[in-house]
Amino acid sequence: MLFNALSQYFEAKLKGAQKKFRSNRIVVPKSLGFTLIELMVGVALIGVISAIAIPNLNTFIIRMRVDNEISTVQRLLLTARNMAINTGQNITVCPLSGTACSGTNDWTGAIGVVSPDGIIKEKAPIKANDKLQYPFNQVVYAPTGRLNTINESGILAYCPDGHPEYARGIEISISGRLYISQSDSTGIDKDRSNNPIICS
Repeated sequence: MLFNALSQYFEAKLKGAQKKFRSNRIVVPKSLGFTLIELMVGVALIGVISAIAIPNLNTFIIRMRVDNEISTVQRLLLTARNMAINTGQNITVCPLSGTACSGTNDWTGAIGVVSPDGIIKEKAPIKANDKLQYPFNQVVYAPTGRLNTINESGILAYCPDGHPEYARGIEISISGRLYISQSDSTGIDKDRSNNPIICS
């Protein structure tokens, strides 16, 4: 009996020690990094994705710049028309020289909405080497919301440097309404008469 009790006691101690030994083991993972082949495949994938994405990113940036400039000029023209209607005065959109209209046909610099009381709103110059062209040196809105003279109607065209295919324009009608050019199936923007937007 004593022998059985002692053997059971030592067996229990031995099992407890084995459990304790197993639970304190540190398991070392078999792999701690990348193999050379995995690294080379990863670098090759990054190269292929970059070769596809970078040209498309450049096109996207140019198109966004053109869209932003056209949208800004459209808001400037709408502000001028609304101010003319609301104040009952002639309101002018023109290239600026200081705080007044420059009298020149250079639309690439600062452009402003000018009332008899001074500048209402101003737009910063466009990016260097881009073109913003309009056949006249000003757009004057009468209190009726129409253009002051028929000679001021035309297309205000924005052409990014080196990418004439992304040119966009705003057609300003004698009624004072604005029509933004729309692209056709070839991706070229055209006016309402289906003529492509171009800068000289």
